Amino acid sequence: MPVVPKKQFGQHFLIDENILGVIGRLADLEPADVVLEIGPGLGVLTRYLAGRVGHVHAVELDRSLEPHLDALAAPTVELHWGDALALDLAALDPTPTKLVANLPYNVATPLVAESLDGLPSLDLWCVMVQREVADRFFASPSTKAYGAVSVLVQLAARKTGFHAVARTVFRPPPNVDSALVAFRRLSLPDDFPRLKRVVEASFAHRRKTLPNSLALAGLVTREQAVVALATIGRAANVRAEELEPAEFVDLAAAL
Repeated sequence: MPVVPKKQFGQHFLIDENILGVIGRLADLEPADVVLEIGPGLGVLTRYLAGRVGHVHAVELDRSLEPHLDALAAPTVELHWGDALALDLAALDPTPTKLVANLPYNVATPLVAESLDGLPSLDLWCVMVQREVADRFFASPSTKAYGAVSVLVQLAARKTGFHAVARTVFRPPPNVDSALVAFRRLSLPDDFPRLKRVVEASFAHRRKTLPNSLALAGLVTREQAVVALATIGRAANVRAEELEPAEFVDLAAAL
């Protein structure tokens, strides 16, 4: 009996194997790689990875897929059942070096954002996400797509590849466009967890000026934010989306 994708899990199963070669190229797969795959679904990508890398950690929330994924059992494939946002992925053994996945749409952004510092062993990400999410990762300041995740990803990584993906490679076809985006790790700025809090608070109230947004988020007082902005040469009426990613590093240091 065919598996019915579940909307609550954001499931759109990868069914067209022609896209696998593109994933392999953008992920720069090597025999020594330890790959973390989140949301393996029916295992199409899992099977492809298993034949090309040293180890695959496949994390799946939907237990109804167990019969399909158990068929992939191999020394190089290890299944982990549970919510990827709740599991201790940093404790996986062997340690993941790449995240290669068709990410569930409803958790793609937080998974990537949390992995930047939560999984310091990762050197490369190659993820299939909604096109608007892929665009958001490397959006420019003062654009509609630019936000907290744009700043965090660009401070932690550099984009190495991009490929638009047809809706027909999924079952069911999603109502939105998708894309593959690949990026490699850079050295994280100092005290990245605190920097992340500053960035997220800065964008928490997009229609507000940056000092007001920081104050409303409870991070600092408006007056403290104004002083910190003056230190980095920015006026009190600036908005978060106007700052370059590197300016948030200076802002966090000044707060």
